[in-house]
Amino acid sequence: MTSNGPDARIAVREVFGLDTDLVVPGFAEPGEHVPEPDPAYRFNPDVTLALLAGFAHNRRVLVQGLHGTGKSTHIEQVAARLNWPCLRVNLDGHVSRLDLVGRDAVVLREGKQVTEFREGVLPWSLRRPIALILDEYDAGRPDVMFVIQRLLEREGRFTLTDANTVLRPHPGFRLFATANTVGLGNLNGLYHGVQRLNHAQIDRWNIVAALDYLPPAEEAAIVHARVPGLAGERGRRLVAAMVAVAGLTREGFRAGDLSALMSPRTVITWAENCEIFGDPALAFRLTFLNKCDEAERPVVTEYFQRCFDRELDSSPLAATA
Repeated sequence: MTSNGPDARIAVREVFGLDTDLVVPGFAEPGEHVPEPDPAYRFNPDVTLALLAGFAHNRRVLVQGLHGTGKSTHIEQVAARLNWPCLRVNLDGHVSRLDLVGRDAVVLREGKQVTEFREGVLPWSLRRPIALILDEYDAGRPDVMFVIQRLLEREGRFTLTDANTVLRPHPGFRLFATANTVGLGNLNGLYHGVQRLNHAQIDRWNIVAALDYLPPAEEAAIVHARVPGLAGERGRRLVAAMVAVAGLTREGFRAGDLSALMSPRTVITWAENCEIFGDPALAFRLTFLNKCDEAERPVVTEYFQRCFDRELDSSPLAATA
């Protein structure tokens, strides 16, 4: 990866289709860590502007929303248009302080075993023009979160006590995060394992953007782009009904009636399975219904019947057909 910073200027109106004269920095050529651009991706205008502000002005941006809204993908697709290298780190319960900071390792040098310090994810990223994305930020362990806190300062230096080194962030380093909550914990019982975050740490995020699901028409357009076989009037009616079912599952999830919902990714998979099996009902059972709790399946079945105006046999025999 090049150690140089951004070397190009990107017109937001031309690249993202937003009604603004904003010009942001970027890279003229993509490197190995730049995400692949998705031509069918639909950008949320507010979230896109928030992320572009993060790239242009070195602001720390936290994207919050329900699972399946495409928070991490949104950051990656903005970076892909800017040719900005990205690195995603999932802050699950197995990520430790040593994984982020680094640790001593025994290596062979000239036939002898010697101990040397191996940098972790944070020092490696800080030295480079890279956008570090912290996924599931509100699920991180408390000791891990306090390691990250210093980085939330715009010019925050990072001290490697094990290596007696103080790192100054590269001018092209950017920090983003995604979270299902805003650090208030699992208040509604939907996200087990998330933590209540220190308010002083939440306060250090310069921008907090909320990302919701796409409007039905835009979601349907994405499905058509990914599954071009569902073209024509019949295909448009089918995809519209599928998106309507997905919307009902999301409303049910918010209301606490369901413990699972259909993300846009699930709808695309359903559409692909429709082409394989030739039956939307069978494809729906194999794509989503069988993932649901048995007690919740009648509710999901009702959603399908309401949108498709046909019965969905949710018996065990049909589910394994």
